[in-house]
Amino acid sequence: MFINRKSELEILARLYASERAELFVLYGRRRVGKTELLRAFCEDKPHLFFIATLSADGEQLATFSQQIWTFTHPETPAGFSFPSWDAAFRALADLPGRPIVILDEFTYLISGNKAIPSILQKAWDEHLKNTRVMLILCGSYIGMMETEVLGYQAPLYGRRTHSALLDPLDLPSAALFFPRYTAEQQFLAWAVLGGMPYYLRTFSDRKDIFANIRQHILDAQTGELFNEPRLLLMEELREPRNYFSILRAIAQGNTRLNAIAQASGVGAVNMVSRYLDLLQQMRLITRRVPATEFQPEKSKRGMYQIDDHFLRFWFRYVQPNQSSLDLGLTDAILNQRVRPDLEHFAAAAFEEASRQHIARLARQGQIPFLPERIGAWWERDVEIDVLAISHTEKQALVGECKWS
Repeated sequence: MFINRKSELEILARLYASERAELFVLYGRRRVGKTELLRAFCEDKPHLFFIATLSADGEQLATFSQQIWTFTHPETPAGFSFPSWDAAFRALADLPGRPIVILDEFTYLISGNKAIPSILQKAWDEHLKNTRVMLILCGSYIGMMETEVLGYQAPLYGRRTHSALLDPLDLPSAALFFPRYTAEQQFLAWAVLGGMPYYLRTFSDRKDIFANIRQHILDAQTGELFNEPRLLLMEELREPRNYFSILRAIAQGNTRLNAIAQASGVGAVNMVSRYLDLLQQMRLITRRVPATEFQPEKSKRGMYQIDDHFLRFWFRYVQPNQSSLDLGLTDAILNQRVRPDLEHFAAAAFEEASRQHIARLARQGQIPFLPERIGAWWERDVEIDVLAISHTEKQALVGECKWS
């Protein structure tokens, strides 16, 4: 089931219609729907869809070579490999028509062969940039994509014709997964799961929210999402234990750097700060500052929060109760921990949805000024939930939103 992503599909269609060589870079978190987006785009067009793995470099080259052969000789079995990645990439220039070539999980290729970006850059400059090929590089390791593909020091710097960071779905898009739910139920599903299509597909709108939470998240034996954050962090991080402690500390309400360092027990503040920087790079957490701050990166009023709704839910209800859930006390945790607290938990997501709504109104020209920042504001015991502000026009929109 592929839902929405209309603006991203429009970008891809526009690039495809250009009829010139295109090098499009698509990246974003795992489970955000990058592969599904690309499949939806190219399903009715001539394409070569290569998904890299963690297998040896020579095996990857052989698989890619065979896909190139199959593209041009669909009736003849492929049984060869190009002698090098350079030869394979150069062969793309000879593909007929307007071919789409997708290299998915591109960071796996780089992990197996650090020279891949340089080899591709040479092939692009010497053979591909004057063809009709549409080359798409797609990856899930955001930091690696930003440094090894998009970064100023990267060999491919300046070659891309377009790039996009694919964000999780917002509330209106996520709600489309649950047509039978009321608006309130749709919001609660988004508050729990966030905007990752993979997570949204696990819930059924034929069951209520709590039945879905019990079956798919809290059930230690059969819940598809029971171990999802653990597996995600173990796959992407070298020291998952320390990151676990930090994320749990934030989920418990420790939002300032010193408080996180103390609650997590990971180490000194400067060490915790480095961990937080990487979690931000992965788009798992964000550092919020009041919308009125002129230099957010230097602000001393920053507060950290878990950006991903499902990660926030998991570290609030699953990870602290892991032992009880392993013992099969699923209903007890649901009824004593989750059910009484879910409305309170959802409040942060409701504020986020409200700010996203204001941003949509601004894009549609329905706010009488051009906001430069949209966020919140706080100082001591005073907080403004929604603040859209223009310092240039000296105008602001102030709002309060409460989920109850």
